[in-house]
Amino acid sequence: MTVDPGGYGEPVRKWSRKNSLGGLKLRSEMDAHEAEVLRSLVGAVTGLLTDRAQSAPEDDLAALTGLQLGNSVPPDDPRLRRLLPDFHRTEPGSPDAERADLNSALRSLHEPEIIETKVSAGLVILETLPATGGKITLTPEQADAWLTAINDVRLALGTALDIDADTPEQLDPDDPRAPSLDVYHWLTWMQDSLLQALTP
Repeated sequence: MTVDPGGYGEPVRKWSRKNSLGGLKLRSEMDAHEAEVLRSLVGAVTGLLTDRAQSAPEDDLAALTGLQLGNSVPPDDPRLRRLLPDFHRTEPGSPDAERADLNSALRSLHEPEIIETKVSAGLVILETLPATGGKITLTPEQADAWLTAINDVRLALGTALDIDADTPEQLDPDDPRAPSLDVYHWLTWMQDSLLQALTP
């Protein structure tokens, strides 16, 4: 069965599941343009995350102990702030300085692992999606990585487009964001289709 995701591109094939001697497999297919768009978006997001990881300051204690520490301050890029939010929310009556210190410590400790997980998920898409399009076959573990990476791309793209609850399903064709919103809806559809195939 095929659908047209929000008017973007040609109709695309839904994800399906099939049990085989090698275990459960998730299958779909993309044309060359769809593969190019998805690979480009995933590459951009993994690039942002990798640059963020490499911007972490050198730490003498980390060098001695082998403990990998990351940035202690939130990223300036709003897309990265969406992907790497603060760990601790403000509690009523809690001093701002106390909250900032806690977030700083938690971010420094956990951000490297979070970035590594997100980048690894993106690399699974780049490794399993043919550059020129074609058939895609995933294990459940690879499908989980696809879901993680697609969600990260959606969050980054949605932030760049300033999508919120009031954003209409379709924008005026003259709106420069219109083509990107179609891609956002396509990603949403693809994520939902894969999730339904993975957990029927």
